[in-house]
Amino acid sequence: MKRTTVDASQLELEEKVVSIKRVTKVVKGGRNMRFTALVVVGDGNGHVGAGLGKAAEIPEAIRKGKEDATKKLISVSLDENKSIPHDTVGKHTGASVLLKRAPKGTGVIAGGPARSVCELVGIENIRTKSLGSNNKQNVVLATLEALSQLKTPEEVAKLRGKSVEELLG
Repeated sequence: MKRTTVDASQLELEEKVVSIKRVTKVVKGGRNMRFTALVVVGDGNGHVGAGLGKAAEIPEAIRKGKEDATKKLISVSLDENKSIPHDTVGKHTGASVLLKRAPKGTGVIAGGPARSVCELVGIENIRTKSLGSNNKQNVVLATLEALSQLKTPEEVAKLRGKSVEELLG
């Protein structure tokens, strides 16, 4: 997965907590409770990232998750409809996410984890389908994988040594 590094200090990032899990470790003296938070951050303008935070308290886990997500920001190219340039599939372990471009007025048709990623990246029109595992962490990472594979018509034309008009017909 190609990750383009983005300077997070200049971006106004929103955060969304996708899931909080209570993790229990059984030790000799009893049970240790800790929390794991899956956080997605984005600026609504083509930048998004996801991170995992683990701590003894929920707010601390969320803070760590947000910090981790800002380190892993990717840049996504959107078209004039605030949709994606082409259909794509992202896979992460057992989860697959199909992203299909949609015309203006469609809205975000997506399940919970994929929806939060799409909304925070700034997509307004998209259809998605989550296939395979419905583990929230894997679905979020599969969605990010799919978004990182996107290429604009200009990038494809440059790679092939043709003009955009030749590609689009």
